[in-house]
Amino acid sequence: MDHRPQAWGRPRDDVYGAYDHSFMHTNSHPNQHTQQPLVTGTSVLAVKYKDGVVIAADNLGSYGSFARFTDIKRLHTFQDTSVVGFSGDISDMQYITRHLHQKSIEESYASSSASRKSRLSAANLHTYLSKMLYRRRSKMDPLWNHMLVVGFDDDEKPFVGSADLLGTTFTAPTLATGIGSMLAQPLLRTYAGTDEEAAERTKEEAIKVIQECMKVLFYRDARSQETYSLAVVSREGVEMKTSEKLENMSWAFADRIKGYGTQTV
Repeated sequence: MDHRPQAWGRPRDDVYGAYDHSFMHTNSHPNQHTQQPLVTGTSVLAVKYKDGVVIAADNLGSYGSFARFTDIKRLHTFQDTSVVGFSGDISDMQYITRHLHQKSIEESYASSSASRKSRLSAANLHTYLSKMLYRRRSKMDPLWNHMLVVGFDDDEKPFVGSADLLGTTFTAPTLATGIGSMLAQPLLRTYAGTDEEAAERTKEEAIKVIQECMKVLFYRDARSQETYSLAVVSREGVEMKTSEKLENMSWAFADRIKGYGTQTV
């Protein structure tokens, strides 16, 4: 039998078996990562009060400038002790929430008893997520999100922390992401510019200032809507509402804005 290779250089199939094409790359182009977010969520707002934290985000997922998805929940609880609010890419948000769900299961198994609190306080969860984001950024494959983590720290004090796609972190009595950092943050700081001022505020006052800021964002942010989610984190747990509506809205001022309405030449 002639065992010589075929004329074009590949070993004979009847002698050496069929060639395994799985070793060859089916795509001649290099692997690529997400270059920019597609479906996105806008601002997340959070503010401390004397017994906890209030956080809110609207339910809109925008495909570019198209208000495509109107029921995207961007606030997610972690073990009924913390809440994570997401701005940015929705698919990356879904990836992170699945990861956090698995982490929550691991934390539950690691607890020695059902009454033992999670080892991951909001402050610890904030650090964990920041390391996760920094690792992905260092691999040149970032998770395109800016997150607010709220709850309590290891000393049982209200906690509000921020982490973005670069792994940059900071904490403050009030925080906002997206365009809310320019439109809503000044209003939040007049409510509670320091931890001492936040410690004097009530839950009702915190909810009211968040509602006013959500109203301002609806007026000014083209990527927002009137339906939003609001969560209150206290020592008793997390109280989540996912279908809140802005009330007492008025567009009476709009006709005084240059460019509003039908334009004539």
